[in-house]
Amino acid sequence: MTTSHSPLPGIVQLRADGVGLVLDLSGGRLPRVVHWGADPGPLDGAGLDALRLAARPQPIGFSVDGPVDVAVLPEQSAGWLGTPGLTGNRSGTDFSTAFTVDGGELARNGDAGGLLTVRAEDSTAGLGLELTIELTAQGLVRQQATVTNLGTTPFALDGLHLTLPVPPAAAELLDFTGHHLRERSPQRTAFTHGLRMRENRTGRTGYDAAHLLAAGTPGFGNRSGEVWAVHTAWSGNHRTFAERTFHSVSLLGSGELLLSGEVILAPGASYTSPWQFGSWGGSGLDEVSARFHRWLRARPGHPAGPRPVVANTWEAVYFDHDLDRLKALADAAAEAGAERFVLDDGWFGARRDDRRALGDWYVSDQVWPAGLTPLTDHVTALGMEFGLWVEPEMISEDSGLARAHPDWIMATGGRLPGPARHQQVLDLARPEAFAYILGRLDALLTEYPIRCLKWDHNRDLVEAGHQPDGRAGVHDQTLAVYRLIDELRRRHPGVEIESCSSGGGRVDLGILRRTDRVWVSDCIDALERQQIQRWTNALIPLELMGTHVGAETCHTTGRRHVLDFRAGTALFGHFGIEWDLTAATPGERARLAAWVALYKEVRGLLHTGTAVHADHPDPAYLLHGVVAADGSDALYALAAVASSAGYPPGPLRLPGLDPDTRYHVRPQPPGDLPDGNAHHWGAALPWWTPEGVTLPGRALATAGLQAPVLYPERLVLIRATRAGGQAG
Repeated sequence: MTTSHSPLPGIVQLRADGVGLVLDLSGGRLPRVVHWGADPGPLDGAGLDALRLAARPQPIGFSVDGPVDVAVLPEQSAGWLGTPGLTGNRSGTDFSTAFTVDGGELARNGDAGGLLTVRAEDSTAGLGLELTIELTAQGLVRQQATVTNLGTTPFALDGLHLTLPVPPAAAELLDFTGHHLRERSPQRTAFTHGLRMRENRTGRTGYDAAHLLAAGTPGFGNRSGEVWAVHTAWSGNHRTFAERTFHSVSLLGSGELLLSGEVILAPGASYTSPWQFGSWGGSGLDEVSARFHRWLRARPGHPAGPRPVVANTWEAVYFDHDLDRLKALADAAAEAGAERFVLDDGWFGARRDDRRALGDWYVSDQVWPAGLTPLTDHVTALGMEFGLWVEPEMISEDSGLARAHPDWIMATGGRLPGPARHQQVLDLARPEAFAYILGRLDALLTEYPIRCLKWDHNRDLVEAGHQPDGRAGVHDQTLAVYRLIDELRRRHPGVEIESCSSGGGRVDLGILRRTDRVWVSDCIDALERQQIQRWTNALIPLELMGTHVGAETCHTTGRRHVLDFRAGTALFGHFGIEWDLTAATPGERARLAAWVALYKEVRGLLHTGTAVHADHPDPAYLLHGVVAADGSDALYALAAVASSAGYPPGPLRLPGLDPDTRYHVRPQPPGDLPDGNAHHWGAALPWWTPEGVTLPGRALATAGLQAPVLYPERLVLIRATRAGGQAG
């Protein structure tokens, strides 16, 4: 990477992986995006100047004379009367900024992106600003801002938001809503004039967070249309917005949502925003997602090696911890092929239900008189890793910790917030509370052979203040959680951590900087999971998504599903089992073992390949899969989520294959049997045989091949490998 130092050029072009980012730095003002999207090709200085000139609007009807340029940190001083990038005041003054750039650096990485750092100051407002804008090798835009109080009196910071512009062609918005057991449910709206603001005040990422806010050409799909999307890498309160004005300015923006009085910058103090990520795709959402996936996989700390088959005890035993029962469950899990055994809630203190003992992180003498060693010894002797559930950020009102330290509970106004699940929030920004939790977790990880922690977080942060003054504390709490996890990882680098928050309530790139997977949802109903997993995968790759096979009757919905539908759904993720296998029939256990064996065979493909999602015209059928990076192998799942209006349903087009490669396409066992296939009502599907068919990738993507008729809530697998050789 080559670096040029200040003075910065008047215009900068960065290029990577088919994406172009052109930034206008002229006039000593903050960077303005001239272009973000498809790479326009290399441009010399004259070409960049011409591009900037061509992009200049005709200044008619603006709020000030002349052009109004909107920077990545929009300022009212430039004539912008939309959402400001920085809001705050110094006892009512200095509410508006006019930053002047006074230096910076540009580091290029050839045609693989680069990093721009810009330093600016507003001497009148007494504020300094540093902006970091990166185009990664994968074509992602990353932005972050730091504001510093250069004055002699405190500055109350109310918000710091960064933006990226999108063109008028982006006329449709996609974001997400949801609730517990139905996370990340997509919703689409027209991108009209005005402000569409999504605010999250839950103190965690949230079930109904925007997740990705995408703007695209009308009707954009998984494999079609031009799409621009942003994500905020933050696990606390945040804002995400889309804004379009009649001046033909369209922005996607985001940042932390600061509660009133939450950040008061003393003289010399600084605040740094979360990273904002932007991803562009010229051929639909799959391309947007692939950039995130490739970036995550390129991180030094990304999980490497095979992702182990997990057996979690929660839906098998709940709080009923008994050594003999758990040993029998471990035996059954190992027999099925599990490689990691996670003991869930109920192992500590007086925790026999969810009403008490959070904070008392000592192994229960009542249930475990000899400690956890008899169980950990049994699990490790079976060749499995041992994992443990914890909820370090919470405290039960009925706990020894709360009785000893009631002032460690987050509260405001001299009153406790209303309990949720009979618990409150432990103020980890309080040094002594932080030290206590760190000490207890460190002791557990030191004493026992724990290879992973399932880190839960089961309530929203309501009136989350610091005692005794009641000052708002969500910002401090979020940073304290990050510090806690980081320190534990430093002390125990071999321990993996799973982010769980009432299921999928904390899924973001901030928590994933320091964890190894997320629990996608507390709902493992395979029908619900089809959508929940698909849209979680819009941001993160399959190897970071916890996906488990549950019992025939789902714990959270009461719906019943056959094993192949449950296992075939869980296959596409970090596979696990959450089912009392001691109560399963021998046939069920043998069938599950076959699915586990398939997962072990294909996890290298699933966890390194490119995720693809077909734009199938029949809403009753979902077709998705993974294609190997070299195009040699692919595995698809066809799921019937309802009854089809077509009978038979018509052809499937297999996305993502190399168009010039010939593929051997056939059903993939064990997802190939008649359990889900209604062929016995008529003739069999001609190509649905072990021999299958051989066709070029181009033909499979355009003409396709006929889909089998499936009963609703059934699933089959299709394998496509390069003809002339089988993938390992």
